[in-house]
Amino acid sequence: MAKRDRKAGDVDDAIEVDDIRADDELRPSGKRSARGRRAEAASTTVATSSRSTDTGASTSRNPFVRIWAFLKQVISEMRKVVWPTRSEMVNYSIAVLAFLVVVTAIIAGLDIGFAKLALLVFG
Repeated sequence: MAKRDRKAGDVDDAIEVDDIRADDELRPSGKRSARGRRAEAASTTVATSSRSTDTGASTSRNPFVRIWAFLKQVISEMRKVVWPTRSEMVNYSIAVLAFLVVVTAIIAGLDIGFAKLALLVFG
């Protein structure tokens, strides 16, 4: 195969537009986030399985059957969760703690300021 010269307007035929999405982001681990897959899953119709626990559990009067069905649904939903990595969790925790320190300082400053103002006005 002969190698051809590239011009500024040439497009690489090997790269397909479907392979690249704007909502696919690389995580620090090098994996893609599931943001695009979740959006696609939400837009498609979910096919029900042949072993559905919803049919008998919603009409059953037995509370243990309903609780068991609820717990099974919770477990199936928890399997879909995209958990943060350890470094992401550390970064999020630091951001929350820094925000708490700033907000606490603002509230404490306002409290001291209003207390001094009350002392000035009411003596």
